[in-house]
Amino acid sequence: MNKVTLKRKISPRVANGHPWVFGNEIEKVEGDPVNGETVEVRDYKQEFVGRGYYNGLSQIQVRLLTRNKKEIIDEGFFEKRIRDCWAYRQSIGYTENCRLVFGEADGLPQLIIDKFNDYFVLQTLALGMDLWKPAIVKALNVVFSPKGIYERNDVPVRELEGLPQVKGFLSEPFDTKIQIVENGLKFHVDIENGQKTGYFLDQRDNRRHIEHIVKGADVLGAFTYTGTFEIHAAHYGAKSVLGLDISENAVAQANRNAALNGLENIVRFEAANAFDKLKEWSKGGKQYDVVMLDPPAFTKSRANIQKAITGYKEINLRGMKLVKPGGFLVTSSCTSLVDPALFLQTIQMAAKDARRAIRQVTYQTQASDHPIVWSIENTEYLKFLIVQVM
Repeated sequence: MNKVTLKRKISPRVANGHPWVFGNEIEKVEGDPVNGETVEVRDYKQEFVGRGYYNGLSQIQVRLLTRNKKEIIDEGFFEKRIRDCWAYRQSIGYTENCRLVFGEADGLPQLIIDKFNDYFVLQTLALGMDLWKPAIVKALNVVFSPKGIYERNDVPVRELEGLPQVKGFLSEPFDTKIQIVENGLKFHVDIENGQKTGYFLDQRDNRRHIEHIVKGADVLGAFTYTGTFEIHAAHYGAKSVLGLDISENAVAQANRNAALNGLENIVRFEAANAFDKLKEWSKGGKQYDVVMLDPPAFTKSRANIQKAITGYKEINLRGMKLVKPGGFLVTSSCTSLVDPALFLQTIQMAAKDARRAIRQVTYQTQASDHPIVWSIENTEYLKFLIVQVM
């Protein structure tokens, strides 16, 4: 096996369990590894660190798959890891719909697999993982006998690994418009054309946290996508719910989801620029009992963090102004580069500028089927906050 030797002085990140090895941490590469193949990683003393896949074209030149010297990377390795992932989800009560594999947090860097009933959607976001795609599909067939498997590799990050953007069936073709049940509610999922893998499973538990604050309330939701938070609000007893999203396709699906649950008389969705509406209505004195904000990631680059913070501050300031005194703001951020402390600081700055006092009701991260590994900071990405606005 080809071997990668690390420099004497490297980031403690690798020693503390993070699976990424950057090019500037490598002292030498022995042999002539083909990009994507497995290499053995040793420290400067030539002691075993682990095995992982190599890509000389990437800034992250090695992603470790195992630190167990006896563990061989083969088809059986992937079947065992997927069985372990499934056992964990079952043990915490996620069986019908869940993130089955959450990349680095599950020891399978850059692999995402979402389970929707008997259908699976996967993403292989790095070359080394992409080459093992046939083994991953085989493992899913052995462990689950699924009705269908679909790949959503139409994401730009693959291009950094020299990979094309692709999507399509990894099983016999099937109807990619399916239905799932979440918290007792039904939702349409468009596996082929929906955002990411078709549905945001990471907010599943957080949607239950709005149950008590929305009873009898007039609710505004912005950046609704397909309306899951808003439909939960209607189900939990809101008097009226309005959801805004810039995508007409998302709004059409959100309205279908409302009808699917018999809630179309309580909740409605409109295609509109949420930024503009928040600004316009907050200046016009319009107010709601509850305002919910669930925007997309504002940046994927460290160079644009300040721009993201400005965006979060602006929408939360506007959102607070739209909340009646004593009402509630529900707000989220899925920008992994904005850490929890910075996110909460941004909300506090927004409250100060809005001249509103706030107090925290609850703060949460992503659902437990997206586990957080403390030594791998990018596994904690979602921030979910409810505050009362005085």
